[in-house]
Amino acid sequence: MQNRSFTVDNACAGMTLAAFLERQLALSGRKAKALIDQRRVFVGRRRVWMARHPLQAGDRVEIAGLSETPPHAATSIPSPRILVEADDLLIVDKPAGWLANGPGSVEERLRSERDERGIAAVHRLDRDTSGCLLLARGPEAEAMLTALFKQRQIEKLYEAIARGRCSGKQRTLRQPIEGRAAITHLKIIDAGPVASHLQIRIETGRTHQIRKHLAGIHHPIVGDPTYGPRREAQPLLRSAGRQMLHAAGLRFTHPETGRKVQARAALPADFRRMLQRLGLR
Repeated sequence: MQNRSFTVDNACAGMTLAAFLERQLALSGRKAKALIDQRRVFVGRRRVWMARHPLQAGDRVEIAGLSETPPHAATSIPSPRILVEADDLLIVDKPAGWLANGPGSVEERLRSERDERGIAAVHRLDRDTSGCLLLARGPEAEAMLTALFKQRQIEKLYEAIARGRCSGKQRTLRQPIEGRAAITHLKIIDAGPVASHLQIRIETGRTHQIRKHLAGIHHPIVGDPTYGPRREAQPLLRSAGRQMLHAAGLRFTHPETGRKVQARAALPADFRRMLQRLGLR
């Protein structure tokens, strides 16, 4: 057993303690809350037992008594495919099962392979979400790209398989998340009696925004261990090995060069297999 510690960066400022633990340790919501309930989590050397405790940039979060096995030892797994490479940024196709940053992450793997200590993930994808991940190459690029996200200048496109038949062709969800504005645009690609295939565009980037918004309209993402049903009744949906959420595209205008930067990540094999099993296009 060992102690682990993390420093809250600007991208994670404002997150709740529970959400931060989920992200950094690749835990389910229940397991993150259990650590807090067991009084094993400290913020700034003070024990915290509130799951919704808000974090600030620079906070030091410590967790006592964790297993020494890293969440994802990726040394024998092929490196994520690079979709876009420029002097100041990379966009890669993150496989499901990888963390965006931290031990055993995409960020760490690329730093090692390229011998570039300045590579840093500018945004976060959940461990089990696949697709486009934007990384900066150096602190100046990180500051520039982080500012673009805060200014909502980066268009993010996702695809998901959600439980149940979603009605209509398009809709916009505006339910606030933790008191902050959150906007999610849905387009129904196909819908069947068991599940629906959705294209999703988000204007804001709240923690678990898509997952929370879809659960809020009673169409949680298939395979979602936190916001989906505790026991999946549908045999087909039980076969999902992860949450069926894929970051399909990123697009923005580079603020210094003025050029268009865009990337698309094809649907991974497990996502395509699930669509086929459900008879969805």
